[in-house]
Amino acid sequence: MRLTVREERWPIRGGFRIARGAKSEAVIVLVEVEHDGHMGRGECVPYARFGHTVSHVVDTLRKVDTSRAPIDRNQIQSMFPAGAARNALDCALWDLEAKMKRRPVWQLAGLPPPTPSRTGFTISLGTPEEMGRAAKEARDWPLLKLKLDAENIGERLAAVRENAPSSDIVVDANESWTTSVLEKVLSSPPEGVMLIEQPLPAKADPYLTQIVPPIPLCADESAHTSADLPNLQDKYQAINIKLDKSGGLTQAIHMARQAKEMGFDIMLGCMVATSLAMAPAMMLTPLATWVDLDGPALLSRDRQPPLGFRRGCVFPPSPELWG
Repeated sequence: MRLTVREERWPIRGGFRIARGAKSEAVIVLVEVEHDGHMGRGECVPYARFGHTVSHVVDTLRKVDTSRAPIDRNQIQSMFPAGAARNALDCALWDLEAKMKRRPVWQLAGLPPPTPSRTGFTISLGTPEEMGRAAKEARDWPLLKLKLDAENIGERLAAVRENAPSSDIVVDANESWTTSVLEKVLSSPPEGVMLIEQPLPAKADPYLTQIVPPIPLCADESAHTSADLPNLQDKYQAINIKLDKSGGLTQAIHMARQAKEMGFDIMLGCMVATSLAMAPAMMLTPLATWVDLDGPALLSRDRQPPLGFRRGCVFPPSPELWG
């Protein structure tokens, strides 16, 4: 078995900004695993919020010794903590197995077939005027995800609603609100907002046990793996599963099944990355209430063949892309 790891940079169309900062390109780590004439691929985006860096992920993966014996998905669950490095390798191994056995990943995993799914389209944080213009350009997407901080919330929402009146809205605060800001928003629920994602810093989660929100709250930065779910059950109504947090599709499948058993709704989320990073998450679409896999739609270019995006829907990957 041969393992190849490299860094790649993919320009973002128009830039991308959230409450924690802005960027103009997606810096990803690509993993290729070759065995018996077949190759599997996986992609990850190191999560700066949790101290992950591209250089550390690359160094970690390049130290994996595959010269003596092949590695498998079960091994790497204990070799690596949850996070980006394990995600890229885990997804590459799923893809490799699918290629070797000539069976799609969803069958190998015992999942229903992935389905074309309505996906959110992200409106980056900006002035109300900027977000309104972006919403007008994206008004054909039936679901918009708004990146917000604690400033000008009402004005930004109003500008988006005016320019995309028929779109449903998910609000993502990326931990930037205080309890008083959240109370103010919930006291007069904004029109068309279907979900509020991670309004408070993760350390402030205990406050959420004191409220019954009129809009469902979704844990993102607070939800990494299935081990986090019991502590979130009395605080959130939904969880955002991202493979770069869970450490790959293997853990994400386990997490999704456990979340459904515990009564959580599921959002499938992503970092800004290419279609190769979204393809494994598409395996979980039958279990999801909300899908937010628009990462490739934010880029200036994408891998070939890419995922299909049509009329606000994302379509399952072809075997040539992944799985």
